[in-house]
Amino acid sequence: MTTTPAAPPLTADARRVVTAATLGFTLMFAVWVMFAIVGLPIRKELGLTDAQFTLLTAIPVLTGSLLRLPAGIWADRYGGKRVFLATTLITAAFALALAWADGYTTLLALALGVGLAGVSFAVGNAWIAQWVPVSRQGLALGTFGAGNAGASITKLLAPLMITLVPAGLLIPGGWHFVPFVFGLALLVCAALTARLTPADRTTPTSRTLGDWLRPLARAQVWRFGLYYVIFFGAYVAYSLYLPKYYVDHYGIPLAQAGLLTALFIFPASLLRPLGGYLSDRFGPRAVTVAAFAVMLAGLLPLLRDLSVTPFMLLTTIVGIGMGVGKASTYTLVAQWNPGQMGVVGGLVGLLGGLGGFILPLAFAALKPTLGGQTAFVTLFALTALSTVIFVANMVRLKVLGRVPDFA
Repeated sequence: MTTTPAAPPLTADARRVVTAATLGFTLMFAVWVMFAIVGLPIRKELGLTDAQFTLLTAIPVLTGSLLRLPAGIWADRYGGKRVFLATTLITAAFALALAWADGYTTLLALALGVGLAGVSFAVGNAWIAQWVPVSRQGLALGTFGAGNAGASITKLLAPLMITLVPAGLLIPGGWHFVPFVFGLALLVCAALTARLTPADRTTPTSRTLGDWLRPLARAQVWRFGLYYVIFFGAYVAYSLYLPKYYVDHYGIPLAQAGLLTALFIFPASLLRPLGGYLSDRFGPRAVTVAAFAVMLAGLLPLLRDLSVTPFMLLTTIVGIGMGVGKASTYTLVAQWNPGQMGVVGGLVGLLGGLGGFILPLAFAALKPTLGGQTAFVTLFALTALSTVIFVANMVRLKVLGRVPDFA
């Protein structure tokens, strides 16, 4: 294993961009998963069926994933700051409207708008790539990506906010108070971002839409998407799946199940900066192989039924592999697609987000055939397949002598 030469330090403007993008994405991710908490009192208030409740909570995840590609293209073309600010302000408007909403149809329509928070990932990646040199993007993008720990903000603070302000006051109370506070926080975030970060430095371009989309014709880009399904899509799926598994399989109270799930969530989110640093230092190929190996080592014993303690420890190991792998995958995207982080990163993020939407449905569909360990059998098989594809192409590129454009 070889190390890469030391890179020059980031400029002050680049550091401000990374800081603002990371803080903004953390808040936007908290908004993106807001219905996981506020949906519960809404279900009780409106008497929703399980299908209606599932649709309400899923719509923001789905729309926030599908729009990552066009948002990434716009960020590349018009500037990351402009598009990040626009996304923040539009999401704030929908969040504030949600604070006064009633009726299921209205909530569904506003959930579509709140889902725009999810595109901030593609926009932020493109914005950072416009300011940070490729040789330093691993740590920068990994730090930014750790903002998906913003889900913890919602899980920790939203239940308190729901009980803090009762309904019937001048400001929206009960569950309505959560989108009200988030909407105001987004407005403050947008104001600070506009004031404290440098102006975009994009240049006029004659590139057509076909030029922007041309990288998507490369098989390598879609392979990156497959890897991100494993590292990010499965992270989202397991974040939703594990609490129910702890309750149903081990008979653990929901509060304790949430805490044990957090032991998986935190390394899967907060280790992204470490994964980015290691990718800058040792190269993202080696780090990605290591991340796959860690996940396989954690998943293999989970193919059979275990007691709760080893189960918890092994899911934590799987989370470590995911956290590191998410960062190394995006370092690969940045290195192989300089100047195209918005479009390529947007597609990779889109595929990863769709993985988080589809995998739980696959777990349910396959359970009658594969049994109680379906979620772990399925992910082990997908991870093993992805590892083989990754290593085979890594060896092929080495034999051909191909390296990223920046090298």
